[in-house]
Amino acid sequence: MKKINKEAVKKFCIDFFFLVIGCSVGAFGITAVMIPNGLTSGGLTGIVRIVQVLLPIHVDLSLLFYAGVMVLLLFVAVTIGLKEARKIALLAVMFPTVLFLFERLNFALLEEQDVILAAIFCGVLLGACSGIVFWRGYALCGTDAIAKVIKKKWLPNASMGQILLVTDVVVILGAVFMFSRNIALYALVTQVILIKAMDFILYGFETKIVQLEIITNMPEEVANYIINDIGRGVSESVIVGAYTKTERKKLITLCSPRESMLIKKFIAKTDKGAFVAVIQVTTVWGAGEGFTDIDEVNHN
Repeated sequence: MKKINKEAVKKFCIDFFFLVIGCSVGAFGITAVMIPNGLTSGGLTGIVRIVQVLLPIHVDLSLLFYAGVMVLLLFVAVTIGLKEARKIALLAVMFPTVLFLFERLNFALLEEQDVILAAIFCGVLLGACSGIVFWRGYALCGTDAIAKVIKKKWLPNASMGQILLVTDVVVILGAVFMFSRNIALYALVTQVILIKAMDFILYGFETKIVQLEIITNMPEEVANYIINDIGRGVSESVIVGAYTKTERKKLITLCSPRESMLIKKFIAKTDKGAFVAVIQVTTVWGAGEGFTDIDEVNHN
């Protein structure tokens, strides 16, 4: 009989606790702020809101969310494999369940309709939800999953950021036809605030670009993950420990705080003896995705 790893169980219990909190914050934002004020957003929530409007009868958002995540889960499993599907399976069940419970409360945060205030609070709450989930090394089953499939199957040279941006813009444009131009613009405001709130949860007031220096015994596996799954470049060099005189490889990559959390989770599973340093980067000039173009800097 396989021995139970107490540390792994303890870590999962802590993760589960924070994931419930994160899902609760997100579900509260949707049921108590977004829906009572007739708003929508990008991502899977926006898709589900559009479907809800299209249906001839009223169907609870949580039930449509269940259907949406199950379709996405199956889509991911069929297109890029069960391994990727397992990464989002926990949240695919947990978030709609928490959303269903909060929907039963029938509570509105604002005393009266105020779409501006609602768009702001919705962005903060949904961003906090995403931030907590990514902080614990997990991923929500949403447009992130769609973007990953598109990248792996059809657009390997495009970055995840580019694909996600296009996906969310398409969803928000759909809100123009299903709701109104004003609601779509409020959804855009919500999405911008969501990203800022998520970054704050992950890294406080730190910058949106960080440098990871990774010393690992499994450099090929880690480098392949960063290049193929995250879509970032990697540099490597050989270093020698002053005490042990042992040679090891050091990998260096520049990425977003959210991506750094995914890399950290992968390394934690792959190489328990790895050493990772996270360095704040004030400005990056270069041709890479998400960086300031060096030509623009020269012209300013």
